Amino acid sequence: MIEGLLRELAPQVLTALVRRYGGFDTCEDAVQEALLAAAVQWQRDGVPDNPKAWLITTASRRRIELWRSESARQRREETMAALAPPDPDPVPAVDDTLTLLLLCCHPALTRPSQVALTLRAVGGLTTAEIARAFLVPEPTIGQRISRAKQKVKGTSFSLPPADERPARVAAVLQVLYLVFTEGHTASAGSAVDRVELTAEAIRLTRQLHAELPDDGEVTGLLALMLLTGARRAARLGPDGTMVPLAEQDRSRWDADAIAEGTALITHALATAPVGPYQLQAAIAAVHDEAVSAEDTDWPQILLLYDLLRQVAPGPMVTLNRLVALAMVEGPAVALAELDAAEPPDHYRVDVVRAHLLELAGDLEAAREFYAAAARRTLSLPERRHLEARALSDMSGKPLLKSDPAPD
Repeated sequence: MIEGLLRELAPQVLTALVRRYGGFDTCEDAVQEALLAAAVQWQRDGVPDNPKAWLITTASRRRIELWRSESARQRREETMAALAPPDPDPVPAVDDTLTLLLLCCHPALTRPSQVALTLRAVGGLTTAEIARAFLVPEPTIGQRISRAKQKVKGTSFSLPPADERPARVAAVLQVLYLVFTEGHTASAGSAVDRVELTAEAIRLTRQLHAELPDDGEVTGLLALMLLTGARRAARLGPDGTMVPLAEQDRSRWDADAIAEGTALITHALATAPVGPYQLQAAIAAVHDEAVSAEDTDWPQILLLYDLLRQVAPGPMVTLNRLVALAMVEGPAVALAELDAAEPPDHYRVDVVRAHLLELAGDLEAAREFYAAAARRTLSLPERRHLEARALSDMSGKPLLKSDPAPD
């Protein structure tokens, strides 16, 4: 409970400090120390009546201490001594977390740095989680975040001008997508998903959609999250094991979320230029609209992946498309394309190859690649699932999902 509350309040507290004092990097350090203090004190003494005000007061005091230590101590201490502590509740009623998202996507930073910094400061992901989302080593992300903080050090943050807003919104969309993806399928640990991350990503995307209702990609991303998250209740069996998309009890899917997501993507495709989030949402909608796995319209999914590959090519798009290709033209065709694709060194390549080999009837080779994938994934539920697949007779339904956000 406390962890979830702190995650929710952290960006709001950081926004309040940045607005009041400026200096993103120092404010973030102060907020992190306030969060650590809260984690200890609230566990012992209970959550205060106004937790946001408590955090802002504590972080503001720490911000003053940091400011003093970095300045000409004698002159500035006299100035700071004249400043009254923050009011018990200086926070505006509006939740301007999205404002902080836009501020973090500063034009002085490269896109990867924008996304990494925002994921850390606003999304609440650890450096290791961000590294897994980017498919790069953790030290690389650590250095990227550190350089980003240095780049914007001393910068006066303000709302972006109109001509910069589209680029910043695009960066924000990527951030929210990565936060949702990490939440929907945790890249490491004992949990299949992290509900607090998916809920936060959907909440922020709803806010962005409310501000930009005619932006097709904002609408598409919200639809993708709803259509993908709608399957959550069916992703685990009674014994806690992962259930592949093809074997899920579809009566347990969230019909309201599917209806809302389908309506959103239908409207976006009819009224806005097509983009990658819309195409991914359309793929998710085709899966969700199928009464059973056998009723899935694989030719339509393959067509959508062909379009997605043109609009936003990437290794995961290529892998997911190969599964659809196998369902339409056969596993031999898909395996040949996989061999020619020079895929990245990632365990998902082993999973896809194992699945295609299984469809092709080469069960011995399929087991080898399922086992190889199991050794490389950092997700314990997925490791157990892949190990079980490697040891099974493979007489059940196919293992793999085929939508961009893994099930």
